[in-house]
Amino acid sequence: MRYKAVLFDLDGTLVDTAPDLCGTIQDMQSDRGVDITPLQAMQHLSSGGARALLKAGFGLEPHYPEFQAMRGEFLQRYEERIARDSAPYSGIVPLLHGLQSKGLRWGVVTNKPYYLAEKLLNELDLLQHCSVLIGGDTAEKPKPSPLPCLMAAAELRLPCDACVMVGDDARDIQAGQAAGMYSVAVRYGYIASDIQHWGADLILNSPHDLATWVNNNT
Repeated sequence: MRYKAVLFDLDGTLVDTAPDLCGTIQDMQSDRGVDITPLQAMQHLSSGGARALLKAGFGLEPHYPEFQAMRGEFLQRYEERIARDSAPYSGIVPLLHGLQSKGLRWGVVTNKPYYLAEKLLNELDLLQHCSVLIGGDTAEKPKPSPLPCLMAAAELRLPCDACVMVGDDARDIQAGQAAGMYSVAVRYGYIASDIQHWGADLILNSPHDLATWVNNNT
């Protein structure tokens, strides 16, 4: 058995979180009496977190004086509604069950703050089966640094070449490859750039395709 663990990005890979991430921005816009940005116009930015969404919703950049206060408000509001409309992508739960039935472990390597990632997985009843969770503030640097992936492999007590990194963002692929992991890019998430240029070892269209690949390669 070559691969013994599959590591997933969270937003846009394991869970469709755009409804709550973007919904938080829309709530903030509504309270301020400004035009509401449609979900379709910003959902592709969801993997970019607060920074990308605050720019889409309010034109804010990190160096603006009001950015930190707005980011704090965003995180507080998002935590309150974190799993209201978010859900695993179709096919993800059977995929995870399939991994477990084959004796493979799975985990999450995300740039989302750890406390939010933990809360989301817990509310979706996924946390108890997750073998490792690395948040954006767990390692010294977030993805695209390889450090989060290296930390995940170390916690699993596995060599990096026994792990697969799956994600919907170029940073996921860069991090996985720099750590020496097999990298899988998925098309169904929040694709904000040309997936063909990420240099992934494999590109798949759906969780069902990923499940097929896992069955054939473990």
